[in-house]
Amino acid sequence: MTGVSQPAPAGNRRVVLASGNRGKLRELAALLEPLGLELVAQSELGVSAADEPHPSFIENALAKARHASRETGLPAIADDSGICVVALAGRPGVRSARYAAQGDAESDDESNNERLIEELAGVADRRAYYYCALVLVRDPDDPCPLIAEGRWHGTVTQAARGSGGFGYDPYFLIPELGRTAAELDPAAKNRISHRGQAMQVMAQLLTRELPAGESAP
Repeated sequence: MTGVSQPAPAGNRRVVLASGNRGKLRELAALLEPLGLELVAQSELGVSAADEPHPSFIENALAKARHASRETGLPAIADDSGICVVALAGRPGVRSARYAAQGDAESDDESNNERLIEELAGVADRRAYYYCALVLVRDPDDPCPLIAEGRWHGTVTQAARGSGGFGYDPYFLIPELGRTAAELDPAAKNRISHRGQAMQVMAQLLTRELPAGESAP
């Protein structure tokens, strides 16, 4: 996690979300609302998706945030997240959204989950964690972006459970709760998820940059 002393953008509560993922938009909008931020999806402003060629979540999140900020002239926030499975040496990792696809195209949740379960057939070690890198840039060339991380540990189940969430949520079991991420209500998930953890850290970073009595940005 990286904090900076550079001031947050003054008088501008509008922030572009550098993602077209509706699930992420719902979750991040709910998490940012208490900070007084208006989250606008980049698609609403005519911004196309950025390339994500990097091997790490943080590098991809930065690339997406800088692209959205450059295209709109607004501060931008981006998250890059996915599931990392211990027995698969961290896969799907940064390819979580396109795990079942050829090349760099995205594939749907169903096919991604099918591939993951097939690869874990007969594997005893089902440990996994969701990881989120959340980045906020004030402008395209921001030399000191705000960076927050979150990890949510669990295991991969054999069969899907629950109808909520998105991505790998129906197969991601939180042992201490005895439920998958897809069985949690949105508010509960936001409190404990990898993205929720990263947002809590981001809120702290933003608050530290502001004079007392002001809200972010």
